[in-house]
Amino acid sequence: MSGILEKETSSYASDPELNSLEKEEFQQPVQRTETELQVEVEELAQSLGINQKKLMWKIDLCVVPAFCLLYFLSFLDRVNISNANLYGLAEDLNLTGNQYNIALTVFFVPYIVFEVLANYCIKFVKPHIWLSTLIFLFGGISIGMGFVTNFGGLVACRFLIGITEASTFPSIFYLLSTYYSKHESQRRFSAFFSCTALAGAASGAIAFKINDLDGVHGIAAWQWVFIIEGAITMGCAFLLFFTIADFPEESRFLSHTEREFLKRKLEILSGSVSAYEIKNSLKDVGKCFKDILIWLPALAYFGLIIPSYGYAYFAATIIKQMGYTAVSANQHSVYPWLAAFVLINVVAFISDRFKRRLPFALASSFLAIIGLAMVLGAKHTPRIRYAGCFLTASGLYTAMPLIVCWAALNNGSHLRKSVGTAWQIGFGNIGGIIATFIFLAADAPVYKPGLVTCIAAVIFSILASIAYFFAVLRLNKAKKTEAYIQKFNELPSRERINAGDRNPNFVYLY
Repeated sequence: MSGILEKETSSYASDPELNSLEKEEFQQPVQRTETELQVEVEELAQSLGINQKKLMWKIDLCVVPAFCLLYFLSFLDRVNISNANLYGLAEDLNLTGNQYNIALTVFFVPYIVFEVLANYCIKFVKPHIWLSTLIFLFGGISIGMGFVTNFGGLVACRFLIGITEASTFPSIFYLLSTYYSKHESQRRFSAFFSCTALAGAASGAIAFKINDLDGVHGIAAWQWVFIIEGAITMGCAFLLFFTIADFPEESRFLSHTEREFLKRKLEILSGSVSAYEIKNSLKDVGKCFKDILIWLPALAYFGLIIPSYGYAYFAATIIKQMGYTAVSANQHSVYPWLAAFVLINVVAFISDRFKRRLPFALASSFLAIIGLAMVLGAKHTPRIRYAGCFLTASGLYTAMPLIVCWAALNNGSHLRKSVGTAWQIGFGNIGGIIATFIFLAADAPVYKPGLVTCIAAVIFSILASIAYFFAVLRLNKAKKTEAYIQKFNELPSRERINAGDRNPNFVYLY
């Protein structure tokens, strides 16, 4: 990594964790152009005999599909309760008042609490073991939901699903961010995230077909929703054990030379070392929370989660109240998800092409606001409300991966990627708790309080995203100053490595 880092080995003798890492010493602004960085990557590839195009295809085929399947299953088992409710879950379990909303809410409590801890643990248990085991467990719990007989059993299952799913989403974003550079990432992140839309569509489609099983073997249609989808998840867990990618440094599908090239390539393009070798403590984790760059993306994601979960959990119910039967409502709930799937991937490709995140996140958010306003305003025009569902789903589920990917790739070291992605998603999912209580049965069929809250939440997300933009823009300018570089050089070597994106060489994307 000549031209970026100046190696000084003497300082590392007392710390074996840092022996294989390079200490950075900066005397003047060293940010270089993208062309210069790409030239250095090309030289590295030639020296190691790496065909970059073939390696990228290899990574894409070995990393992304398994994560797509994993999150498809995760989201499917998370939101299928809304489809089951249309088939009589609340009636058969004698749910009263807000008990259905409470059952939705309890999922988020462990989901939020355990996310940072889960990303911490994944450094000690290989990801393919950790994630495939969790997938198997939440599939089994989903089957168990098909046999609950009362409110208490439903709540217990939802709580356990929250525990087992806590690691899936942030861990996948964490892992993906260790394979791709800032300008390669968005279309891969969004391809994975678009499985959320496919899962929403599949949940409605499966529920539509499952209606034919109502009463078979004495099992109601809503029970079959959980049993069938949970069984599919458990079966796929065995496949995922062999296909989920571990961190690049220990990847099973890369050769030693490919692992070395990938690690050094990402260090060159980011301007900081990965710090994978450092075994961080909980104290190291705690230091990350003093940084505004950890909080602003979390607030932006929080604002999007409220309407996103509100839509995922209640869209089928809203569509039913437009005059459709329960079966037809499940069928019609599929199409907005499919529209969202297309837009997510198209916008991701364009975002990577222009190497910008904020403009596309804002445009997607405004699209969601228009859709929510149509659902709210067209009280007596079902077709306009239904059209609003298309814009709402497309806008929200396109904006979310843009926000998460933007923040994940702006975190430089393994420590900051781990904490940043987990906290953004964990804190953001507090919005899921709010979402479950703003669409109350008493407000049907308009759901004015819920929809107004959703619009306000998207506006809040827009403001947090703009604040994050100005924060990283200011830091990019500050890193060129001698004062910043001197202050960074005064940090202990371990802190400089863990600082990741605070490295003067690291240029934030916006």
